[in-house]
Amino acid sequence: MNVLLIDDHPLILAALKAVIQGLGDDVTVIGAASARAARQTLKKNSDFDLVLLDLQLGDADGFDLLPELRGAYPALPVVVVSASDRASDVIRAIDLGAMGFVPKRASNDTLFEALRQVMSGGIYVPPMTLGAEATAAPQSTPKAPATSRRVGSEAAAADYQTPPPLAALGLTPRQTDVLAQLLQGKPNKLIAREMSLSVETVKDHVAAVLRALGVTSRTQAVIAVSQITREQGAFPTWRRTKP
Repeated sequence: MNVLLIDDHPLILAALKAVIQGLGDDVTVIGAASARAARQTLKKNSDFDLVLLDLQLGDADGFDLLPELRGAYPALPVVVVSASDRASDVIRAIDLGAMGFVPKRASNDTLFEALRQVMSGGIYVPPMTLGAEATAAPQSTPKAPATSRRVGSEAAAADYQTPPPLAALGLTPRQTDVLAQLLQGKPNKLIAREMSLSVETVKDHVAAVLRALGVTSRTQAVIAVSQITREQGAFPTWRRTKP
């Protein structure tokens, strides 16, 4: 497994690199100390299986680099590893396409579990992130877009703590496939093209998935599925293919 680690702090970069290489002998970790270095590395060789991204970089805002990476390399999962564990930052990162969010204060075991879940096709968000602090997203992240602020308040009110099992959602095989694509942050047009469906049909499937999960947005769906997989030990293997 090839991992690109983007962090501008030399000590943290070295520590995380050592921890991640402990996942196995077949793990190769390449460090990038800036957004510029990360872009150059990916331009030379995009054959990575995972990107770990710090939000605070010397030459870029991680929240700006995240959608850039997701847009340029849509099959490459990105996990945010941040000193922050604010609900507003977690929600915003997932909203921008991150497949996971791990606070830097988390234990090595938590990091390993998060990476395992992401590499098996799931989504990881830290527990206890959807409480009252999520409602403070507009104040704590004034640069966040209106959609993220709305999601923050809606997520705080939603009952993600007692979700039904994935198998009990009653999704059809096609809806399950759409959910898999949705969790990868793909827009309806791309899902339609990859699944040989019309955009309107994809919209119908997405609406059905949101209803089944009891949510009203894609970000809420990602968080809800993450809660389901963590609490009930169900780690579905979504299809992920590289272009």
